[in-house]
Amino acid sequence: MVTPLISMLGITKKFPGVIANNKIDLELYPGEVHALLGENGSGKSTLMSILTGLYQPTEGKILVDGKETQFSSPADAISSGIGMVHQHFKLIESFTVAENIALSDTHGSFKLDMAQLEADIEELSSYYGLKIDPHAFVWQLGVGEKQRVEILRMLYHKSRVLILDEPTAVLTPQETRELFANLRKMADNGCAVVFISHKLNEVEELADRITVLRGGVVSGRMEKSEINRGALIQMMVGRELNTNYPHKPAGSGDVVLKLEKISALGDMHTLALDNVSFEIRAGEIYGIAGVSGNGQRELAEVIAGMRLSMGGKMYYRGQDFTNKPPRAKIEAGISYVPEDRLGTGLAPNLNSVENIILKEYNGRFAEGWRIKWQAAVSAAKHIVEEFDIKQGSIYQPVKMMSGGNIQKLLLGREIAAKPQLMVVLYPVRGLDIGAIEAVHKLLLKLKEENTAILLVSEELEELAALADRVGVMFAGKLMDEFAVQDMDIEKIGALMAGVTDNGGEGK
Repeated sequence: MVTPLISMLGITKKFPGVIANNKIDLELYPGEVHALLGENGSGKSTLMSILTGLYQPTEGKILVDGKETQFSSPADAISSGIGMVHQHFKLIESFTVAENIALSDTHGSFKLDMAQLEADIEELSSYYGLKIDPHAFVWQLGVGEKQRVEILRMLYHKSRVLILDEPTAVLTPQETRELFANLRKMADNGCAVVFISHKLNEVEELADRITVLRGGVVSGRMEKSEINRGALIQMMVGRELNTNYPHKPAGSGDVVLKLEKISALGDMHTLALDNVSFEIRAGEIYGIAGVSGNGQRELAEVIAGMRLSMGGKMYYRGQDFTNKPPRAKIEAGISYVPEDRLGTGLAPNLNSVENIILKEYNGRFAEGWRIKWQAAVSAAKHIVEEFDIKQGSIYQPVKMMSGGNIQKLLLGREIAAKPQLMVVLYPVRGLDIGAIEAVHKLLLKLKEENTAILLVSEELEELAALADRVGVMFAGKLMDEFAVQDMDIEKIGALMAGVTDNGGEGK
């Protein structure tokens, strides 16, 4: 009988007032891809944090190659061949890509050969199709690019147990297939791969075994031959979900946003947007597809007034809004939901009331220099109730909330402002399937209220379900655009990688 690489037996983890994991058993075998499913808050991250040495279990034990082992730190887990790409990245913003990867090297000598390290990173990134500049500072990278650094760090350390949390979120369909082939190759070479994903089609394709968590306990297990999507959803959320939304045609309203040959520089002072042109009408969802780091964040920031354009024109409801400041755009009815929810979108250490008034503290929530707290609390309670936001109290820091509830609070604040144009980046990144359903319904309701929506997403299924038209971005250019009914996954995947019929030029 094959000995598991990892055996987690009776794992229990208690926090004050919460049992995050309750007597969980999990075995990881060499040569298999093991999918770990569950909603946010189900205990997946806690369980994997115990395996990687970030937490110590309250009860239970861990066996590595059949021998009981205790991890007092992540370095112990790395030394035992366990690597993980966390949902919340473990990177130092002021260090370069290469320096971040070097930090976790527990076997290096006193003197670091930086040139060799950078060459190794470039070779790995090329081999796995995860393009990244080893000299770039992490603060200059988009969220998707940071995830690639985490994946490369794990690959660099040649881990025997590979734990990946939503690894395909930053990949094109072709790159996803390449990653799956590489993960299968790693498993075939004797590694155990743990694949955490909310994409059930990926789990069906890749997993040899599945463990489902709900409420901190194991709610079910499946072998590959037993996989059933309906049963998996029932195990995860305890109810059926409606993810087949009726696709109502876009409104034929007035043009709300029109961009004409917009160009802009990125944080590294290179061209991030290159002559981008499109328009969005009232009651229409315009989707932007593309691998993260190809100008999507810069495009959204130009529209929201957080980044200056260096060329071109932006028209909003027929008026020239080029390079107007954020305050003018907010007051004109432009809302912005950034990819960085805790940081740019919300202030993590402030509570829900304080975050809701951030953009209107000199408007309806203030009189002179005095804040009208009664009005602010009333507005917060209304948003929490209307958008079904689960939290201990409206006075607790928002960083204590789950990812889905953080996103609903951010969307609720922006929707409550009754925008004419909503710019939304990666609204369901990292959310479980229950939270995804809720966010999608909020966006569709906004569309029915005749709001123009720019939806930036890496999920082609999401764009197909929600958008009316889809544009594809690569290297700062809008490569092409399609009506949603004309979407071709292979063609869009090729465009996301910069492959076109006209030699790589955008539309």
